[in-house]
Amino acid sequence: MIKKLFAVACASLALLSPYSAQADKPKMKHAEPDRPKLVVGMVVDQMCWDYLYRYNARFLPDGGFRRLLDKGFNCHNTRINYLPAVTAIGHATVYTGSVPSIHGIAGNNFYINGKSAYCTEDASVRTVGAPNGESGQMSPRNMLATSITDELRIATNFTSRVVGVAIKDRGAILPAGHDATAAYWFDDASGNFISSTYYMNELPRWAEAFNKRRLAEKYLRDGWRPMYALRSYTNSTPDANAYEGAWGDVPATLPLDTRKLMERDGLGVIRTTPMGNDLTLDMAKAAIEGERLGMRRDSTDFLAVSLSSTDYIGHRYATFSVEIEDTYLRLDKSLGEFFSYLDRQYGEDGYLFFITADHAAAHNQIFTSDHKLPGRRWNTTVAKQQIDSVTRAVTGLGESLLLGIRNYEVYFDEAKIDELGVDRAKLYPAVARTLEKQAGVAYAITAREVNNAGVPEEIRVRVLNGFNRHRSGAIFVVLHPGWSSGRSDKLSTGTDHSVWAPYDTHIPLIFMGKNVPSGHLYREVYMTDIAPTLAFLLKTQLPSGAIGKPITELLED
Repeated sequence: MIKKLFAVACASLALLSPYSAQADKPKMKHAEPDRPKLVVGMVVDQMCWDYLYRYNARFLPDGGFRRLLDKGFNCHNTRINYLPAVTAIGHATVYTGSVPSIHGIAGNNFYINGKSAYCTEDASVRTVGAPNGESGQMSPRNMLATSITDELRIATNFTSRVVGVAIKDRGAILPAGHDATAAYWFDDASGNFISSTYYMNELPRWAEAFNKRRLAEKYLRDGWRPMYALRSYTNSTPDANAYEGAWGDVPATLPLDTRKLMERDGLGVIRTTPMGNDLTLDMAKAAIEGERLGMRRDSTDFLAVSLSSTDYIGHRYATFSVEIEDTYLRLDKSLGEFFSYLDRQYGEDGYLFFITADHAAAHNQIFTSDHKLPGRRWNTTVAKQQIDSVTRAVTGLGESLLLGIRNYEVYFDEAKIDELGVDRAKLYPAVARTLEKQAGVAYAITAREVNNAGVPEEIRVRVLNGFNRHRSGAIFVVLHPGWSSGRSDKLSTGTDHSVWAPYDTHIPLIFMGKNVPSGHLYREVYMTDIAPTLAFLLKTQLPSGAIGKPITELLED
């Protein structure tokens, strides 16, 4: 009897022991979603990945980039996996996890049914926040898939609030998604952040109050002065050079008299200064407070911010300019202040933040020529003439069937081709063969034959992902590395982007904040993986057109 009691007691102790077999089993994760109070997505327009390291030694100890690099999860090898690499597609892809073939944003501008279309144009809506005009006739209706911001709204039974803010309309509208609370973008004529009747019939009081502060005028009156002595900008070419585009009779050097430019050219000048980023972050803070984002009980809200000025500055000054270096040093300081603001509002672990880019940028071609690097101009004027010549020879017609060359794609008048009974199987390959004979053209690939084209897999996949049969051209032109398109052979100032090469498609991607470990990842991931990763972090469904995969290394505990 004593032995039996002893055995029962031992068994009971074993059940209670923390070292029992039951305790050794892994604990199930809590089923209820552990979402942050606020998600902040930031797209830095035209940010090259290497800027994180080219300017690293000059980043402030309490600056934003230092904090991201020290505390964030850094996906070093993030690439764009479609063509062309432009702003509208980048923003749509980041937030849908999809590609132009599916989400339908085939460029900043493209053709729909033979008519030129802008990515967010919508004639059915009206401008809100400024006198009537086309600047507010915008919506996300051209985007054919849901965004991660839409999926957050759905997952929370539409209680989450989603706001998009950018100087560019497309930088605010596409990330905010279809069912956003609001999107706001900058109107050059009025100096206001505006919206459209797609979202609201009038601006909320907080937005009107923000516009009344006239911050764009204030920033431009103060001018653009370098943060440090010009001689310290040793990561850049000397400020006066042939690579940068002057402002008419005003040279492209610092300090820049933006007050004079504002008086001559208007408030839109702020787009091409680092103060445009500060203005955007000011508006972002105003939106947080005005909409009480992340401040309501049991709420997860989303703020989508795009910093557009980096793109305008890059296009004018190029990648090795003092102005670009100064812009990123200023942005480092501004991001540090923005993170401190978010810390005060939500606590360091109360919000989720990610930063990426919509595309990167090529070096200026005069710069590359000076340094004996490959690359020149592909002359699109000559290309159009030759396309017309080939078209007449193949069809026997005396009229042009060419709509234009856009996004490194050749667009034909498809309706007229049908009407005239032109054989596409003869026309398109003939045009492609002619294009491939031109200087700078590596491949000219007809969209219908891309699967059989003798091109590297990396390029073939990007062409397939970029081809939307209702909105893309019939022929994709792939240039040699370092080459870009232009209306003449003359090399121009500033920079551009769009092609498949790493300088246009290698972008930064860093996550930081709630439920995100610090770490580094060097395997290749894609822009399409951002939205699926957010979906798993936020416990939402994947966006409706997503083809990307979650970055599992970031999700592992």
